[in-house]
Amino acid sequence: MTVYNINLGIGWASSGVEYAQAYRASIFRELQIPAKFIFTDMFQVENIQHYTSNIGFEDNEIIWLYSYFTDVKIAPSTYPKEQLEKSFSQAITKIEENGTLSRYHFDDNYYANVVLCGSHNQYVQRVEYVSKGKLIRKDYYTYTKLFSEYYAPLDNQSRLYQRHFFNEDGSLAYEEICQDKQSIFRFTDHICFGKEALIAYMLEKLELTSQDMILLDRATGIGQAVFTHKGRAKLVVVIHAEHYNVKGTDDYNVLWNNYYEYQFTNAEQVDAFITSTEKQKEVLQQQFQNYANQAPAIYAIPVGSLETLRIPKQSRKAYSLMTSSRLASEKHIDWLVSAVIKAHKTIPELTFDIYGEGGERQKLANLIEEGGAQSYITLKGHQNLRDVYQNYELYLTASTSEGFGLTLMEAVGSGLPIIGLDVPYGNQTFVDNGKNGYLIERQEPDNKQYLVDSYVEKLIDFYHQDLKQAQQHSYQKAEPFLHGHLAELWKNFVEDLCHD
Repeated sequence: MTVYNINLGIGWASSGVEYAQAYRASIFRELQIPAKFIFTDMFQVENIQHYTSNIGFEDNEIIWLYSYFTDVKIAPSTYPKEQLEKSFSQAITKIEENGTLSRYHFDDNYYANVVLCGSHNQYVQRVEYVSKGKLIRKDYYTYTKLFSEYYAPLDNQSRLYQRHFFNEDGSLAYEEICQDKQSIFRFTDHICFGKEALIAYMLEKLELTSQDMILLDRATGIGQAVFTHKGRAKLVVVIHAEHYNVKGTDDYNVLWNNYYEYQFTNAEQVDAFITSTEKQKEVLQQQFQNYANQAPAIYAIPVGSLETLRIPKQSRKAYSLMTSSRLASEKHIDWLVSAVIKAHKTIPELTFDIYGEGGERQKLANLIEEGGAQSYITLKGHQNLRDVYQNYELYLTASTSEGFGLTLMEAVGSGLPIIGLDVPYGNQTFVDNGKNGYLIERQEPDNKQYLVDSYVEKLIDFYHQDLKQAQQHSYQKAEPFLHGHLAELWKNFVEDLCHD
């Protein structure tokens, strides 16, 4: 019996979906339930192992779609630079080194860019071969060469036309013929027309039984293949976000979230759905009954858990605020920055630390500089926050949609009250308005000035209340999410589905 968890991608700035999977992996290990986590995106910038190990997965738990058909294991990049140098077929005439990038010249028209990693830049991650100014090949390495990409000039640019995937001994495992609309994957005894067909082939190779389970975390572009080729395995759909559009829903029709529409439309093929909160479970049950006259099995299982309630070893820093998320537009951290700048005029002791990375970083940096707030608002980057939350007094969030909110759970688990929007489902799960923070009413459409002023008002209100009492209430809200409770929920769930 194995639980196969299917996702698309993962990165350094992973989303809540990947962190939810990492939590789940730790629980399955504890329960001794064999589990694999399948990622189906193509990874070209970095070895997938670097991403997965970074958030707590073990190498033997990972299946990467493209390496599944080889005998190369998921492992760190350890291919020595010296070994690569010995493999060059031409004499090296010059080497240019610049940190993680080395350029090896062979003659005036031919060179190789080598991307390195490791603490001393001693391991090879990627090699790009350039001839007469044109990219002709890229090789990708872990502890051995994993795959190669081949390029040809088209319209004065280098166009990818083929990939070769290798076994440990260097033999060809299979090849991908890259085309604009659909790749063709060619094996010695099989051909797959398109990525969905490749996923289907992988599922067939897994030889799933009725005791196996698929947890589908993301389905974009792969859902039909999973539904069609799951075999006898139990199929479970995990819902990580708001599952429908409120504006597009009335008494007669529901507008499902695009990410879940296929799964909901084919609910009769799903053995169970999992939501993160009881409230979302209730809403989804009612909608299936009202709009489809169906009553599928729906379980509420939090996507994360707390090892323990974290009590500060020393006094929290006075007037300290924090937030943690991807620096993405939908998180609206700019609203928080503007609110803190305005509130700072009334409470000059305020400090605000922003944890996370993402595409909005420069925009936020500019906003902080324009507000002259560099001395009290800091972009802290991506960090392990396990022992950080408890140093602060208050957590801020401006996300307009959180299916659960792992950072919210971790915040209340460290005794932080929260100020956020009154939106499903995370804020409403972790915040009792007026007791351990505040829920701000949201207007449609969002009025930035109203929201900024509302955050300022609630910040000022917060520092006129009993902070110790608010912090204690957050600890109380966190207790149901302690690890033992979540482990029991997963144990019962797996037993329900696989031992009926």
